[in-house]
Amino acid sequence: MLQIIHTNDFHDRLTDAAADRLAGLKRELMATGGGLLLDAGDAGGAGNLTYHSGGELILERMSRIGYDAMTVGNRDFHLTRVGFRCKLSRATFPILCANVYPAPMPSDADRSTGEYISGRTDELPVHRYLVRETNGWRVVILGLTVPMITPQMLSRKVSAYVFETPLRCAQRLVPLLRERYSPDLLIALTHIGFTRDQELASTVPGIDLIIGGHSHTVLEDGLQVENTLIVQAGSRGSHVGRIEIEKNTNAVINANVGTDTNTDTNLAQSRERSALILRSKLETL
Repeated sequence: MLQIIHTNDFHDRLTDAAADRLAGLKRELMATGGGLLLDAGDAGGAGNLTYHSGGELILERMSRIGYDAMTVGNRDFHLTRVGFRCKLSRATFPILCANVYPAPMPSDADRSTGEYISGRTDELPVHRYLVRETNGWRVVILGLTVPMITPQMLSRKVSAYVFETPLRCAQRLVPLLRERYSPDLLIALTHIGFTRDQELASTVPGIDLIIGGHSHTVLEDGLQVENTLIVQAGSRGSHVGRIEIEKNTNAVINANVGTDTNTDTNLAQSRERSALILRSKLETL
């Protein structure tokens, strides 16, 4: 079994009590053979156009807690090279975003080959994706972010970076990542909002789990779209999500999705899936 703990949209509001709780959950994961602690972006408090030269202290705290990865949120991005690197500088764990590129936007052909499908380029302070081996599972985590600067915007003229649409990026990368790594689980760690997460799940086959942010949605029961489970845990440290995943050797899947506001499980629904058993619950943090 694989366990995943997830948060999103702290907006620099990670309390001491919540940090202690998350550190305890990470210790529990390690004591049971491993697992993943993930965040879906907007951890810091700086705005979209501002940054602190010393970086975001919350990322240092999340590093001490033991986060395994985070996706870039709109508040974690800056259009200058110095600003973007400053915002992420205090994180010692990988930060992900597959759909951002050094300006100008590379061609379609280039985005499907070479460095653009590698885990990271030297020109970016982020990884496009992460491959983790934990507790006998090979997990691929793909980062996707709301487009902050696009080729159609006038602001592209002053930006060091440009974004591809998350949907188009995922349509290209998901089959390539499945072919290259043959993962047991492919996660899209997104900061694009609940509506766009549903669109992603319905149009890009091959994503097992979407851990989302940006819209601050409290998905007490999760949402199944096609063969993809979508989860999100509110905002500002209000909730933490826990997912338990098992391989179904019979290939007939029951996905139990529920809510837990006082750590007592209340599994609500059972849905058929194709390869995995996922049990999700939300807890107050």
